[in-house]
This record gives sequence, C-alpha cells and structure tokens, in this order.
Amino acid sequence: MADQRLPRATRVKNKQASDRQITAEQILREARESQLEDGFKAPKAFITAPEELNEYRLAKRKEFEDNIRRVGRFNAGIWIKYATWEEQQKDFRRSRSVWERALQIDYRNVSTWLKYAEMEMRHRFVNHARNVWDRAVALLPRVDQLWYKYVHMEEMLGNVAGARQIFERWMNFEPDHQGWMAYVRFETRYEEWERARTIFERYVKTLPTVKAWVRYAKFEMSHGDVARARGCYERAAEELGEDAQTEEFYLRFAEFEELVDEPDRARAIFKFALDHIPRHAATSLHARFVQFEKQHGSRSEIEDVVIGKRRFQYEEALLKNPLDYDLWFDLTKLEESAAAAATSVAVANSSTSSDTSAVPASVHARVRETYERAVAAFPPANEKRFWRRYIYLWIKYALYEELQAKDLDRTRAVYRAALEVIPHRYFTFAKIWILAAKFEIRARDVTAARKLLGRAIGMCPKDRLFRGYIELELAMGQVDRCRTLYQKYLEWNPSNATAWIRFAELESTLGEAERARAVFELSTSQPLMDMPETLWKAYIDFEISEGDRQRVRLLYLRLLDRTKHVKVWLSFASFEATPLAGLEEALEEAVKEEEGGEKGDENGHEEDERSDGEDCGTKEKEKEKEKEGKIGFSASGEEIALDEEEEEEENEEEESKKVKVKNDDSNSDPSKEVNQECLRRKQSKQEKNSTGKRRIIFNANLAATDSTAASADEEVVFSGSFIASSNTSQPSAAGVAAATKNLAGEDMGARARCARAVYRRAFRTLRESLPDAKEEAVMLLETWQNFERGLPWATMEDRQSGVDAVAKKMPKRVKKRKPVIAEDGKQVGMEEYYDYIFPEESAAAPGLKLLEAAYRWKRKRQEDE
Repeated sequence: MADQRLPRATRVKNKQASDRQITAEQILREARESQLEDGFKAPKAFITAPEELNEYRLAKRKEFEDNIRRVGRFNAGIWIKYATWEEQQKDFRRSRSVWERALQIDYRNVSTWLKYAEMEMRHRFVNHARNVWDRAVALLPRVDQLWYKYVHMEEMLGNVAGARQIFERWMNFEPDHQGWMAYVRFETRYEEWERARTIFERYVKTLPTVKAWVRYAKFEMSHGDVARARGCYERAAEELGEDAQTEEFYLRFAEFEELVDEPDRARAIFKFALDHIPRHAATSLHARFVQFEKQHGSRSEIEDVVIGKRRFQYEEALLKNPLDYDLWFDLTKLEESAAAAATSVAVANSSTSSDTSAVPASVHARVRETYERAVAAFPPANEKRFWRRYIYLWIKYALYEELQAKDLDRTRAVYRAALEVIPHRYFTFAKIWILAAKFEIRARDVTAARKLLGRAIGMCPKDRLFRGYIELELAMGQVDRCRTLYQKYLEWNPSNATAWIRFAELESTLGEAERARAVFELSTSQPLMDMPETLWKAYIDFEISEGDRQRVRLLYLRLLDRTKHVKVWLSFASFEATPLAGLEEALEEAVKEEEGGEKGDENGHEEDERSDGEDCGTKEKEKEKEKEGKIGFSASGEEIALDEEEEEEENEEEESKKVKVKNDDSNSDPSKEVNQECLRRKQSKQEKNSTGKRRIIFNANLAATDSTAASADEEVVFSGSFIASSNTSQPSAAGVAAATKNLAGEDMGARARCARAVYRRAFRTLRESLPDAKEEAVMLLETWQNFERGLPWATMEDRQSGVDAVAKKMPKRVKKRKPVIAEDGKQVGMEEYYDYIFPEESAAAPGLKLLEAAYRWKRKRQEDE
C-alpha cells in the first residue's frame, strides 16, 4: 500500500482579529442544537409468546454478564441491578445466585447485605432472611446497622425472645452507647424494669463514662426513684475518680439536685466543681451557676457569684498572656474588694464593731495568693521599659499588707523582697526605695529609714533618691543632715542645676543670704550645667528678692558676657523699667557713707539694711516682670521654655548620664567651698562695697555732666563692664546726689531712661555681633516700641517721639529669591523668602534706593490710572 501524503496545512495570511468573534459557549450551543431531540425514546417492544420472553431474558442476562465482565466484578451497582432484575422476573433462585456471587466477591459491602436481606423479607422468606442476617452479623459484627435491622425484623415478627437473644449476642461485642441504649429501650417497651437496670449495670461497667452514668441516673429519675438516681451520681463520682471531674457531670448532678428541690446540695456541687475544674473548661458551668444563684441565692451569694464570674474572665485572659500586668491589677483589685466586703461582714458579726481579730485569716489568703502569683510573672528581660508596670504590683502588695491587713512585718518583708528582685546593676526605681523608707518612718523606725536610703544612694544613686532623702530630713527639721546630703548630691552630679537651686533656696529660707549667694556663685562657676538658664534665672530672682538692683544688674552683665540671646536683653530691659522700692534710700546711705569715709563693718551693715529695706511688693512686680520677658536661652542660643514640669524619673537618669562630667576638683567638698566662699565674701566685703559705691558715684557723675546724652545713660546702666581707675578724682556729694536722682532713682522717668539704655545697647550688640539675627532684632525693636507706647507717666508727645525714634530703626520687609540646591549639588528651582533690610544696610547698597524709587513710580502710576 502506497504511502498516503497528508495535505499541507493552509497558511493563514491574515492573522488579525475577525470582526465577528465566536465564543466557546456559542459553539457548544450550536452543537447541542444539531443533536437529536431530547424527547427521543426507544420504541417499546411487546412480547406475545413464551419463546419471545425467553429470548428477551436470555438477551438481558447476556447483557448483564457482559457488563460484569467489561465494567468489572467489583462494581456492586451492576450486581444489585442484575439481582433486582431477576427478582422482577420472579426468578428468586437466580436472584439469590446473583446475590451470593456478589457476596463471594466482596462480603464487606454492607449495602449488598442489606438489599439481599430486604429482598428476602419483602417476599416473606423469613428463614432465608434470618439466614442472611446471621451470616451478616457473624461476618461484620461491628456494623451496628446490621444488628438494628436484624432486631427490628424479629420484633416485627413478634419474636421478643429471639430479639433479646440477638441483643445478647450483640452486647458480647461491647457496642457503643447507642447499642446499649437500644437494648434498654427494647426492655423498656415491654416494661422489663429490672432487666433494664441489669443492662444499665452492665453498660456502666463496660463503658465507665460520665455519659453512661448520667443516662443511668435519668432512667431512675424517669421512674421517680430519687434515691437511686442520687446513688448513681454518687457512685459515678467514686468509681470514675478523676474522669468524673468534668463540666458535664457536675452540671447534670447540680441540675438533678435543683430539680428535686435541693438548692443547698446544688450550690455545694457548683462550688466544688468550680474549685476543682480548670477555669477554661468550666465556662457553661459558671454561667449556669450564675443563673442558679439569681433564682435561689441571697444578695451576698449573688455578689459572690458576680465576683467569681469576673475572676473567671480575668483568669481566662491571664492564661493567654500572663505578662499583662494591667489584668493583674484588675484581678488584685477585685480580690481586695471581695476581702474588704468579707472583713466588714466579719466585723459586723463580731461582738464589737472595732474588733478586727474576728476576721478569719482566709479572708486575706486569696488576696495574698493572687499577689504572689502576680509578682511571680517576671518581665522577660532586664530592661526598664518592661519593669515599669511590674514594679507597681509590689507597691500595691505592700500597701495592701500595711493598710488592709495591718501586718507590718509582712509589709516590711514585701518591700525587702521587691528590692531584692530589682536588678540594681542595670537600673533601679527610686519610688520603691522612698516608699520603703516612709513606711519605716510610719513604723517609728527612723534609723532603719536612713539606713535604707543610705544603702540606696550607695548602691544606685539617682536624683530622685537624693531629693526624697532630703525632703524626709527637712520634714524632720534636720538642716545639717540636709546640707550634708546636698554636699553628697553635688559631689555625685555637679552639673544638676536643680540641685544647686534647691540648695540655695534652702539657705535662703533659713535666712542665710550669704550662704545662698555663695552656693549660686559656685554653681555658676561649674564648667558644665544641664540647665544654665534656670540657674541664672534663679540667681537673678534671689538677688531681686534681696532688693539690690546693682547686684542684679551685675548678674545680667555677667550673663550677657556668656550669651547674647535676645530674651536676656528683653528680660534685662524689663528689669530696668521696673522700679524697686527702697533702692533710692540705699543709694543715699551709700553716698553719705562715702562722704564720711566710713568703712569696715559699717559697709557690711549697709548691705543688711539694704536687704531689709526691700518692699514686700517687689515680688509681685517681679512676677509681672517675668510675664513680660523671661530668660529663655541655651548655650547654643536656642529659645527654650522655663516653666516645663519636671521630667520623668527615667529621663532624668538618662540626661544625668549624658551631662554628668567630673570637674577638675572632683574630690572637692561643696559644703566646705560654701563656707570658704562666705568667709571670703565677708573679709572682702569692705573692699567690694567701697569699689561698687565708687563705681556708682563715678558713673552717676558722668551722667550728671550730660543727662540728655544716651551714652551717659548706658555708662550708668552698664557700669559693671568696667571699673573706675584708682587715680580718678572723686566727685562731690552734690554731683553724686544729682546723678542718683536723675538716673539711679526709682521714679518712672529714671527707670524709662535705664530701660532705653538697655534697648539701645541690645540693638547695637545684635546688629554688630549677630548681624544674621534679624528676626531677633525685629522682635527687640517691636518690644521697645511697645514699651515707648505704653509709658503711663509720659505725655502723648513724648510717647510719639519715642515711638518715632524706634520706628526709624525698624527694617523693611522685602521679598527675595534664592536658588534651591538638591543633594547632588544641582539647582532644581528658585525659592522665595522674606528678608529684613535695616536703614544702615540700605545706605550701604545704593541699588536698593533705585529699586525703591521704581516701586514708588509704579504705585503712583497705578493710582493715576
């Protein structure tokens, strides 16, 4: 045969999408429409002769046999159809033959046995059916359906004894619960109660479960035998042992007691179950107990149930996350409230209302057990952020023992255990040290409190520990101990401005002005300080409270030597503008003493009188001054807030580590330095006072020479910036008095001139030393302008002249453009910004005048149009 060559496939030239698209759904629909009609049925064949019937049967049997050979012998469906067809032909012998052949191939097919037996039963072949059932249960004894069908057939035939025998055969194989209950229901239908009880006894021994015993008890209860039913539950609890510790058993037992009107028994069962079953396995039991108490319990019992419900919820949550300390707080609070209620009830039932000895120990046992479990949940790591909430569990534990249980020994033990648990090598908590010390003081053991705080300072010194120790000693009036503690405090952390301020405030409160001043001097001489602005402000406020304007002025000048911040200038100007009562009298006394040549001890007495001459209204004025302008600066010139609250304990510790440095004299004694400073100041008081007075008189005389000159005002105000030479001729008393009245007096005019001098010097300093600080200069001019505008004693013309004089110094605000440079150094665009042009800058740049003239011409042209 010659090879046939296949036609070559036609190549598609146009591969673009067709305008008419055909979907797969359309193809399938057309294919189905092209098929034959659905209603087509094969024609019926009518058999009229036995020969035709035999031929039909022969063809049908041949078809079944072919299907068995072709499809497979293990296809049970073909065998069932074959046997059913033979049954329809009333040829039962052949049908049984087909069933037997099928069982020989697969006797484990339960469906085959069931249909075989049903065929025999349908045609009332009882013996054949029994034979089939016997063979089925013998070969497949674990198939309950076969036993059920067999028993049902015998019972339908009325053969009760035979059915009982079948059940006995079945029970020998120990079926499940349904099999035993079917046997019991069988005996119950024929009212064989004793047989049923015997079956139940065999049942609970064969299957010793809660389910079997509960069914046994329900059986007895259905016949009204309460004693037998209770005996079933009791026997179940004894025989099952730990297996009976289930929610279902106790729930059924309690419901049984409630049903027979025994609420006390039911309550006891509920409580016993809740105490012995894990919380997570008794959800329904607890809910049922709450419902039971609402129906049968008293008010106190209902409250106990509600507390138990909340306790259960907390326990469930703690099982999921035992390190959730907020849950521990809630649980301990719940237990404390329950203990408080129990204590009140016990006290009320006692003979006297104040008898707390009648409170049983078990009242506090649960609370202590809860606290012990809570503090046993240690944080996962030695990091303070994990311990912040945990440590409060110890604190609440100690407070409970002290205030509620009133057990001082246990309270002391709790504090001791808490301090042992904290890893002091890494961090500590000053709060618990201080609380433990305060507890010792309440227990009237001051020595133990001091030892505890001394141990804390030696082991892990902190700012808060020092402050707490000092507060305790100060509350007990131990001033010398406070000074010693401040000495140790400042030796440990000399850069803490707050410690220096409080030390000075302590000395000031005790009336030791010289010691306070010496403390401030030592603090300002420290090479590094964490908050120098706060320290300087406190020093200035102290001198203001002492009523010495010249000292305050010198402090401002010293401060301005360190920083040129605009806030300092504004505060200085506000100080100069505020009159101090009594300063004029002090200056007059200084002039008289200078004329009389009095020196020595009188000069020291002059300072005391100067301090005593301060009016009590000065502090209120100084508060107003602080509102107008506060010192707010840092070493870098940044403005910071002064009225912020004290930082958290942890932040203080970190900042303390950052700023703490050892000074050159690390072993110096601050207390000794304070004493030495006081002695030195007392010894040189005469020289200082005389020099200061000469400086005041000398500068006042300069101002009296030309009182209208602004430079003279500045020389008087800033006299601390230079010292008069020794060969300078001393002015007369009249000249000194005139200068004092004009410039150093407390009248509003003198104060205004001094303030203007500060404003002028500030503006000149900012423009010369900090030319880029234009925003600060503008702020200074605006404040100066407001000052000139708000002078209450000046006339309208004087105010306007002062405002106009400041306005001449005001810059012009202009819009400029500058290039924007990206990170790669390329220009990416232009940015607009506002700049200030001061009058001296416009004079140095003629182009600005030309630009300004152009702007005026443009505006005039627009107005004309």
